[in-house]
Amino acid sequence: MTAGEDAGAQAAGEIEKNNAEVKSRRRSEHPQRRRQRRRLRFAALDLGTNNCRLLIAAPNGKKLRIIDAFSRIVRLGEGLSLTGALSEEAMDRTIDALKVCAKKIEQRGVTHQRLIATQACRSAANGNSFIDRIKSETGLEFDIISTEEEARLAVEGCAELIDPLAQAALIFDIGGGSTELSWMRRKRDGGFELAAWTSLPLGVVNLAEKYNGRALSEDAYQRAVSEVTDALGAFGDPAGVRDFFHAQEAHLLGTSGTVTSIAGVHLELSRYRRNKVDGLWLSLDEAFTVTNRLKAMSLEERANEPCIGPERADLVVCGCAILDALSRDWPVAKIRVADRGLREGLLADLSRAAKREQRGRRRRKRSKGGSR
Repeated sequence: MTAGEDAGAQAAGEIEKNNAEVKSRRRSEHPQRRRQRRRLRFAALDLGTNNCRLLIAAPNGKKLRIIDAFSRIVRLGEGLSLTGALSEEAMDRTIDALKVCAKKIEQRGVTHQRLIATQACRSAANGNSFIDRIKSETGLEFDIISTEEEARLAVEGCAELIDPLAQAALIFDIGGGSTELSWMRRKRDGGFELAAWTSLPLGVVNLAEKYNGRALSEDAYQRAVSEVTDALGAFGDPAGVRDFFHAQEAHLLGTSGTVTSIAGVHLELSRYRRNKVDGLWLSLDEAFTVTNRLKAMSLEERANEPCIGPERADLVVCGCAILDALSRDWPVAKIRVADRGLREGLLADLSRAAKREQRGRRRRKRSKGGSR
């Protein structure tokens, strides 16, 4: 079983574990409300440069309960930085994964869905035609979202993990083809607002292709760090929060395979466990202790790490280089790890839309009743 599939299996196990308790609570609900709940099923599918990830959820009180999940590393953006187009092999792999997603969406009776594609389809010359092919072969309709929308969804999905005592935070999402950055600033009411965002066209896949992630030398690693540092330097301090970082009143919040892999290796997990990783605090020293371990490993040794696996073995050190650059430009003492992000942001959007629809139907019913 691959690391990605193991994560999916872990999520499925957690889902089933919660089902009995949820069913017990719902037996006491009014029958009409139970029927209404059964009708609502939300699906969020994120097709990135490296991964294909699906979550399906249902209302559970004021929150959402995950009832199905799927994750597969498809490497859609493999070779994209060299050719400017998605390869036939990568598209075929992705279509196979999306057929699994389509089947799950149908079986779960999904009522509301949003399916998004990010950097690989955004930048590829044949990105739009591939979206058409997906619809033709799977029935799934994707939106290629902007970098701004991608950053917003990542914030929506994980902002609750910001330290409430911090003055600022930098949320980063290291993807396969890009890295989204969102600067969060404390408001007067104690909450946090998105003060600035940007997207770097640098991710683990294109850096691994450029610097040979399979056997990344120390010199190549430092050149990758320098490239990311230079890209960051071009943006300066767009949110006016750098002083908080230098005063150690801010932290990094990472939502990506890089930071979850680092966390899993740090915890020495025999298999990836989301409940151990999501929300974990890592000191910067702990994160770079893992980075140095990974840099010293061979490709085979990284592949044998249960929280990395063969699919990420050639990518993870390039992700570490991006994190290295971020921590140099935005100095912090600690990093919080989020095993959540775009999909959770999509689910939150879908849930709000469904509630608006329900309120609209109730108003229309009351209006018709009054007119009689």
